[in-house]
Amino acid sequence: MTKTLIIHGLDGSPAPHWQHWWAASEHDAILVDLPSPAKPDPRLWEIELAGTVLRHPGAILVGHSLGAVLIARVLAKWPQLNIRAALLVAPAETEGATRIGHFGPIPTPRFDVPATLVASRNDPWMSYSRARSLAASFGAGFFDMGFAGHINVASGFGPWQQGRALRDDLLAQSAPAPLSPNLPLSQWQGVA
Repeated sequence: MTKTLIIHGLDGSPAPHWQHWWAASEHDAILVDLPSPAKPDPRLWEIELAGTVLRHPGAILVGHSLGAVLIARVLAKWPQLNIRAALLVAPAETEGATRIGHFGPIPTPRFDVPATLVASRNDPWMSYSRARSLAASFGAGFFDMGFAGHINVASGFGPWQQGRALRDDLLAQSAPAPLSPNLPLSQWQGVA
């Protein structure tokens, strides 16, 4: 079963954040334990996320705020990691930011995995136009949440079922092709 690796942002995602809801209610969801959420170190966070992916190959990554930026950094640095898809929710701008500026600049290579970037038109952490531009750079789908703030508790988001539906759409898009029992044995070599 595909794991959902939930990547929090600055200061974590304590209850009742939607990420906390997902981790508590889905048996295949894991909230990645990133060190020092109040004083994040990009290198430590990258290593922790990459290590978690290595322990759960083929996982879908779901990041909020700085967690979305972390996903972009890891996909840019280690494109060979076995990641099935990525959902980047309300990424945080790093340029000019006091507490997270050292996570920038946000890398903008085209992702090798299916991805969707979810943005709000009135997110205080990143402009809507910047979010659209990042999605285009990543080759990611773009989902407009309308006027939804930072898509967090302060904006009125609890379990956020719409986010789960977006994640499930990515899983459906990235489903591995079933093995055909009609293939000759010689064609099964190297199929995994």
